[in-house]
Amino acid sequence: MKIVYCIHSLYNPGGMERVMLGKVAYLKAHTDWDISIVTTNQGGRPVFFDLPDGVRLTDLDINYESGAQSRALKKILIYLRKKKLHRQRLTALLMKENTDIVVSLFPSESSFIPKIKDGSKKVLELHFNRYFRTQYGRGGLVGIIDRIREKSDLRLVRKFDRFVVLTDEDNGYWGNLPNMVTISNPSLFKAERISDTSRHRVIAVGRLDYQKGFDRLLKAWETICRQDDLKDWVLDIYGKGEWEESLQKQIQDGGMAGRAFLRGTTSDIAAEFADSAFIAMSSHYEGLPMVLIEAMTCGLPAVSFACKCGPRDIIQDGVNGLLVPDGDCNALASAMMKVMRDDTMRRTMGTEALKVREKYNEDVIMAQWISMFESIRSE
Repeated sequence: MKIVYCIHSLYNPGGMERVMLGKVAYLKAHTDWDISIVTTNQGGRPVFFDLPDGVRLTDLDINYESGAQSRALKKILIYLRKKKLHRQRLTALLMKENTDIVVSLFPSESSFIPKIKDGSKKVLELHFNRYFRTQYGRGGLVGIIDRIREKSDLRLVRKFDRFVVLTDEDNGYWGNLPNMVTISNPSLFKAERISDTSRHRVIAVGRLDYQKGFDRLLKAWETICRQDDLKDWVLDIYGKGEWEESLQKQIQDGGMAGRAFLRGTTSDIAAEFADSAFIAMSSHYEGLPMVLIEAMTCGLPAVSFACKCGPRDIIQDGVNGLLVPDGDCNALASAMMKVMRDDTMRRTMGTEALKVREKYNEDVIMAQWISMFESIRSE
């Protein structure tokens, strides 16, 4: 079988890039399939993660970023020209390659790839969720455009032979389309140590930006800091991003200095998980939060907003963690305090959290991908 993966680029240390290359590496190790990757914006830059042996990388040299600083009308014209060039070059490549299956990682070429009549089956793989365009709640003309594009996405995904989403929750939001299948990302995370949940430390991990909502977490933590019986607990947030200064100010203004810390990045997050009692997640939105799975692989219970999408698939409320209504910072504080005050609950939930290893095991997930590829090739 011959499979081509299409993605923007592979020079960033992003989760989508890491997961895709992990899947490609698995397929090369366990099948005799011919796997190649096509990018639009690699531009000669080195691949950040290891490119598996035997996998060909072709860059179409589209460079969508050029012209991004132009005025609105010129920017649109530049984009449309590049889109046309993208379609021409990808069509020529696929016609030449005689590919069985083409996988598009949304959005990029997904708007036109079903129209390329090269004989291959087309698969669309979504690493976000149904509402990723409107999740910022932008107003005005931009908000109207977001809503229009969100509706057009529903028409687009129907054109593919298979449409793959990450969670059962997101599957339901799309309306259980006949071509849709849920396949989660596999976890390649290896835990050398398991937390005993005894250390009075809460951990949170992610980019310091709007998506991860650490301002909401700190709002909840400010409430917790006023509890006399919890004064020996600390919150450590790992990550970097554009919100670092504002979050640090929130810590200072909220009287949380010495109780909440922005720890930057670490090369050994597994060790930090093992030295924590539970993980807190305050995201506005997710696709499938791998950091939640990785923390639970280390035996950590989870306390999280029930945001779209992912936490509801991963956390069994009251079993391996607690879910609270999205955006309710008081409820988040209450749930965290409940776990902090109950040693037995933390230990029991930590033991249950370890079971996510089975659900997101690489062999289990990749068997689903292999089965799907074999199924659509024979249709």
